[in-house]
Amino acid sequence: MTARKVVVLDYGSGNLRSAQRALERVGADVTVTPDLAAAADADGLVVPGVGAYAACMAGIDALPGAAGRVIAERVSAGRPVLGICVGMQVLFEAGEEHGVVTKGLGLLPGTVTRLAARRVPHMGWNTVAPPADSVLFAGLPDDTRFYFVHSYAAHDPGSGVTWTTHETPFVAAVERGALSATQFHPEKSGDAGATLLGNWLATLG
Repeated sequence: MTARKVVVLDYGSGNLRSAQRALERVGADVTVTPDLAAAADADGLVVPGVGAYAACMAGIDALPGAAGRVIAERVSAGRPVLGICVGMQVLFEAGEEHGVVTKGLGLLPGTVTRLAARRVPHMGWNTVAPPADSVLFAGLPDDTRFYFVHSYAAHDPGSGVTWTTHETPFVAAVERGALSATQFHPEKSGDAGATLLGNWLATLG
């Protein structure tokens, strides 16, 4: 079978090479590029992200062309997109950091806000609670741990949501049609992350 072509979107933020290596490990043909035509044409698109929400949105907006439109058009056409960490957060309507609200891509409802916890950032391994019909977490036992490092998260309930808890509950992952996203880093989560990425790769057709 021909390897599925995956683009990791390079907009100046994210663990690009570690994401590339993790996807190649599970059999993807990976290109890291800021080229939106390649992003539109790929079998799967990965939107990574680390750091501040506003900086990530600025990087996305600075790409030549309309990156937000390309991502939205892929989702509406049923063509898979995977957001990772802040790459997940920017899929929501907005993010609030230090009292400043930054508009997001608006593909998921709600605002990303600071974790309501005494210990921030949330850094380390944590279990998650996916819905029974989850595709991303298929084949993974209930006590599987994934690697998190973040200070902000989404908290709004909705369909296709995987939850976890760091003093208070927050959204660990979302699966809605062609759109998938994880707050944790599957590329840093060892065999569990590889299984999840393999499950996502299998949805590319």
